[in-house]
Amino acid sequence: MSEGKYKTDLEKKAREWLIERGVTVDDIADLVYYLQSKYHEELLMEDCIHNVNKVLGKREVQNAILTGIQLDVLAEQKQLVSPLQETIEVDESLYGIDEVIALSIVNVYGSIGFTNYGYIDKQKPGILEKLNDKSTGQCHTFLDDIVGAIAAAASSRLAHSAANDENLD
Repeated sequence: MSEGKYKTDLEKKAREWLIERGVTVDDIADLVYYLQSKYHEELLMEDCIHNVNKVLGKREVQNAILTGIQLDVLAEQKQLVSPLQETIEVDESLYGIDEVIALSIVNVYGSIGFTNYGYIDKQKPGILEKLNDKSTGQCHTFLDDIVGAIAAAASSRLAHSAANDENLD
């Protein structure tokens, strides 16, 4: 999506922050392709990109992006109070709030998003592997789950439109 094509300043800021953190629409579209290509023989990357852009157009998704990235950045800067600082810094497996924020995105296009998210969260393909690399010095405790959730929601949107459940342009 080119400059000036965003519906709101919130959407523009959410997209800018994704890029600043090293995540592109194409990265997320690759995840959608990973999830859906075995179910759609003629799936094109442009269809994946289209569906990711539609998900990114949702206010609740934009809010989740900004909230999660802000918490990741604050953890990198060691600006959180203990024990929250250490919990987010190491991506404590029993913390779960990062997944709760992601789940706010997952069901935007139906419950199929939940299974898509669980699968991709375990597999960690593509950009998710990079975001989970703790050796970079960056904290992506929230962002990796948010990106996976956006891909899961876009995959759900794609599945619904392919099944003609909705007229999703």
